[in-house]
Amino acid sequence: MSDPATLLIADDDPGLRESLERTLTREGYRVVLASDGRAALERVQAGGVDLIVTDLKMPGLTGLELLRAAKALMPDVDVILLTAFGTVEEAVKAMKDGAYDFLTKPFRREQLIKLIDKALERRDLIEQNRALKSQLEDLRAKGQMIGASPSFRRMMTLIEQIADSSATVLIQGESGTGKELVARTIHERSPRRNGPFVAVNCAALPETLLESELFGYEKGAFTGAAGRKEGRFELANAGTLFLDEVGDLSLVTQPKILRVLQEGEFERLGGTRSLQVDVRIVAATNQDVADMVKEKRFREDLYYRLNVITIRVPPLRERHEDIRVLAQHFLRVYAAKNGRKLDGFSGEAVERLESYAWPGNVRELENLVERSVVLARKDRIDAEDLPEEVMGVKRPPRDAILELVGTPLADIERRLLDETLRITGGNKTQAAKLLGIDVRTVARKLERREDDLAEGSERS
Repeated sequence: MSDPATLLIADDDPGLRESLERTLTREGYRVVLASDGRAALERVQAGGVDLIVTDLKMPGLTGLELLRAAKALMPDVDVILLTAFGTVEEAVKAMKDGAYDFLTKPFRREQLIKLIDKALERRDLIEQNRALKSQLEDLRAKGQMIGASPSFRRMMTLIEQIADSSATVLIQGESGTGKELVARTIHERSPRRNGPFVAVNCAALPETLLESELFGYEKGAFTGAAGRKEGRFELANAGTLFLDEVGDLSLVTQPKILRVLQEGEFERLGGTRSLQVDVRIVAATNQDVADMVKEKRFREDLYYRLNVITIRVPPLRERHEDIRVLAQHFLRVYAAKNGRKLDGFSGEAVERLESYAWPGNVRELENLVERSVVLARKDRIDAEDLPEEVMGVKRPPRDAILELVGTPLADIERRLLDETLRITGGNKTQAAKLLGIDVRTVARKLERREDDLAEGSERS
């Protein structure tokens, strides 16, 4: 049996307070009283209040002011206002500030009990939905990786082989391929599975803030450092530290990471004492770090320390067999999240999904399925529920490919480049990834074509 809800009754009328206390206690609620708004706010700050019933007019701190302050402290707490007939207009305005409802004095006790029951029922529903959402997010973040394609199976075999070791791992792959999920899978299948998994996005934080996040700081290390803070290396002790977008580490931060890898120690910012940590590093990047080393943008010694074992996460275009099963998985997740009952995808919708190039990889597929679940007009997702960029792509039939036989290679290359740019909306970087060439090669081919067109127009 769950614990009874705690109701806070705030009113400067002692007779009404005591009467409501007796009534609501008989209904099975735990009741606490406050004689004015300030006392009520102090009780809210102490925590444990599930619902507030307050008079609108009170000395010191009005019911409206209490409502705003309570919502700032506890956004989920519901507030029911008690108001005299002459202040109904104010109570209506208070609804815009988050009040659940109001009652005009005098009121029947049954009215208040019914209102309290409805408010608490609503609160329970919100908490259940939040728990379900958290459960789904946890399944997505920590759940089993999904796939059966040859490239996916090769990657999973490598993960199984290296999970039990303590070797540093470098995960390489395009944006949206699921590099963090690979890192979590390595952690959860390793002897460190009971330790923490701590993730840091090296590209999302400026250099000075990144160092303080990684290594922590001592009190007074910089302006605003009011106390000691543990860094991510300390928090990941006996576990795994995931350095995402490691290619974005500055040349100032790189040697400090290298020291931890070599010596297993570091100092907090502003500190003088070396701290020892036992952390496995798993790094990830969508950049070619080997090229960055050649260009002196990444330390060679750090690269070799990180690149003990490399795992390449295949892009979705290389996992054609997995598109259907991933789409079904995301459909189940987002149908449950949005309260929809959907049977799956139509045959044409699946064909469109499998024909698309997916420049944004698994992340793009997930976002597309979520959108389609929300917009689906029937009991399944049809092709018409898919966005235009997917609807406009269809795999060419074999006869169309045979028609290319005898076509000059330069013309085929030009048509292929044009179609790829159309699919990516003119994004040269994405087109280069899809074609497996450098973005500078795409730019040169387009420039050469423009030059040829210019020369042709001059001759004419």
